[in-house]
Formats: sequence, C-alpha cells, structure tokens
Amino acid sequence: MSKQDDAQLLDFIRQKLNSFVKWDLVRFFHDNPFAADTAENIARYTGREPYLVQTDLGALASDGIVQVNEIAERKVYRLGKDPETRDAIRRFVLACDDRDFRVRAIQQVIEGLR
Repeated sequence: MSKQDDAQLLDFIRQKLNSFVKWDLVRFFHDNPFAADTAENIARYTGREPYLVQTDLGALASDGIVQVNEIAERKVYRLGKDPETRDAIRRFVLACDDRDFRVRAIQQVIEGLR
C-alpha cells in the first residue's frame, strides 16, 4: 500500500469510522453487501449492544455509508450504493489484513475517543 493510500484510509477512519462499533458495522456490510436489516438484528449479528448499533448506524447513514429505509414502521439499513464509498470500504477491509495498518487504524480510533 502506498503512503498516499495509507493516508487516505486513515483519514477515512478519522472522519467516518471513528468507533469500533462503526468498524464492525462496516465490516458486516462489506461481508454481507446485500444485507438489509434492522439495527436490532445487525447488533445480534455483530455481537454489539443494540443502542450502540442504532446510534452508529444513524451516524453512518448521515455520512452516506449506509442507507436507511422505513419498512412497516421499522428502520432497515443497507450498504450505500456510492461506488467511491464502497471502494473505500473494500480498501479499508483489505488493509486491515496488514497488522501494521491495523495498529495505526486502532490508534486513530482510540485517539478520536479521547
């Protein structure tokens, strides 16, 4: 990975994936690109608390990473369709296979939580 790619992904983390719950949610949608489900079910799949998932799905929707639709008076979330965002998610997930990148990414999230 080039330094420019690395910097772009770390910026993506700082701006959009600034919590470990968001990280898990993006990973979930990357691994399940056709999933469309409620926050409660997504919380169950990701092993996260429903109220945290609900909050962070709302933030990801505001950032254009996921889409939210109301179906039968329930909010249903799915991965957004923007090709640039999907590519950023793909590159992020692939980069996380590299231990050094993952350490830097975790550091970005921790620094953002302070």
